[in-house]
Amino acid sequence: MSVHTDVKKVTTNTLQKMKQTGEKISMITAYDYSFARIFDAAGIDVILVGDSASNVMAGHETTLPITLDQMIYHASSVLRAVNRSFVVVDLPFGSYQSNSKEALASAIRIMKETGAHAVKVEGGEEILESVKRILAAGVPVMGHLGLTPQSIYKFGTYTVRAKEEAEAEKLKKDAHILEDAGCFGLVLEKIPALLAKEVSESLHIPTIGIGAGKHCDGQVLVMHDLLGINTEFKPRFLRRYLDIHEQTTAAIQQYIHDVKSRSFPNEQEQY
Repeated sequence: MSVHTDVKKVTTNTLQKMKQTGEKISMITAYDYSFARIFDAAGIDVILVGDSASNVMAGHETTLPITLDQMIYHASSVLRAVNRSFVVVDLPFGSYQSNSKEALASAIRIMKETGAHAVKVEGGEEILESVKRILAAGVPVMGHLGLTPQSIYKFGTYTVRAKEEAEAEKLKKDAHILEDAGCFGLVLEKIPALLAKEVSESLHIPTIGIGAGKHCDGQVLVMHDLLGINTEFKPRFLRRYLDIHEQTTAAIQQYIHDVKSRSFPNEQEQY
């Protein structure tokens, strides 16, 4: 029996066991009660309440504008729906980078006000003090290296990271720094597959890839991309499992037609 089907509740310990037994970890983003309920019941291992809510829920160009209060709202909605999945919440830009006391306060607010199971932060050595302080308070932390969308203005582009040797070396070093600090897992975003393989094999903690190839210990996708709600975003790493955009458009047009033609509601659809 797989670890996945064996557990009633996924924990950091479960994810660690999955890595040890070679069972891949499934992870998806969610931002509201209804979808989170579907994903949890379907058996997803990890739900990420991503700061990508800034893009897909609020229509911002980057993840930077979303606030801690808004992340808490989304996370609370998700947690009310979940029975089995492990829920990780992104600490938003500006809530942890510069000041470890503020980082701890942000993490504590998320844990207390949402019931989340862990927080996720972007960056390596430069945010180590914040990571250590959050962990010292007993809050599980997931790291995030490679393409870190909160640093988009520093990079100036969403292209693949760590192709050059210096950046690849820093990423490997940062991965070990985060593991040694006590992070339970690591997201690797948009880095070469061979680098992701090397990092994954060198760590005891699980890695979750997005655009980082098949050698990571798990995979994560944004629900709007996986379900085909977004149609503009077409990176190489994305596999679309549904085309909700097309199906919804057709359904709404049919509804409009039925209302206009007086075929909805019919005799059976009224009191």
